[in-house]
Amino acid sequence: MSEENINEAGAAASCDHDCSSCSASCGERVDLIPKDSLLPGSRVGRVIGVVSGKGGVGKSMITALSAISCARMGYSTAILDADITGPSIPKMFGITEKVFGTEEGLIPAESDSGIKLMSTNLILENEADPVAWRGPVLAGVVRQYWTDVVWGDVDVMFVDMPPGTGDVYLTVCQSLPVDSLIIVTSPQELVGMIVEKAVKMAEMMKTDILGIVENFSYLLCPGCGEKIELFGKSHAGETAEKYGLELLGRIPIMPELAAAADGGRLEGMDFAGHMDGLTAKIREVM
Repeated sequence: MSEENINEAGAAASCDHDCSSCSASCGERVDLIPKDSLLPGSRVGRVIGVVSGKGGVGKSMITALSAISCARMGYSTAILDADITGPSIPKMFGITEKVFGTEEGLIPAESDSGIKLMSTNLILENEADPVAWRGPVLAGVVRQYWTDVVWGDVDVMFVDMPPGTGDVYLTVCQSLPVDSLIIVTSPQELVGMIVEKAVKMAEMMKTDILGIVENFSYLLCPGCGEKIELFGKSHAGETAEKYGLELLGRIPIMPELAAAADGGRLEGMDFAGHMDGLTAKIREVM
């Protein structure tokens, strides 16, 4: 083994995932750090991260809809809610019971259609309690959601990432075998700039991007059906073209969808026609 390979192996073995103590760039580190293992008997076929670069663009909603779409296609599906400080996934599915542990590991919650879920709100005594944890602790918890949960046999897992590109984002990309990312945006030009940061971060982490989904794209007038661009003209197409990515869909503002999510009835919603591009892309890579 060459001296260079020995140094790389040593760096991987000694890595504590605290990026502030490392002199290597993220692009170099991502190939050095071994991926965390699942519990014996668990298998996850494909891992898709859902990222936004900033908060408030409906990333968790796109995560949930993507998982529901996959479950409807017949894939065994799971969601790992890595947005530790803002976990909203369980509420969308109407799940309030807490997860529990056995000798084998943590048993994830399961939705009405069989989607497996792991989220911070499922372990907190009170779901309204704040999660006042520092970055390394948050990153460690996300790793445990992967390594200590009895996931069983899963075809596709969606990871709902927190906003930005901090500790948790790095931990997920370095420690979990993320196959690809979905980037969620909204029409404002400022958000387009943030998307560029997310694209560049994905390139740095050497992670494939399935495409871009624009949420809150427009509102359909209930009277005449005209598209009203509440947040201004869309820039998602321009951003996608600039980086050679696919624009997988423009999701309108749907009050009925928001109400269903708030009421834990999202799985019962008919959103056919709005997720077709993204669903087709996911089917393509499965």
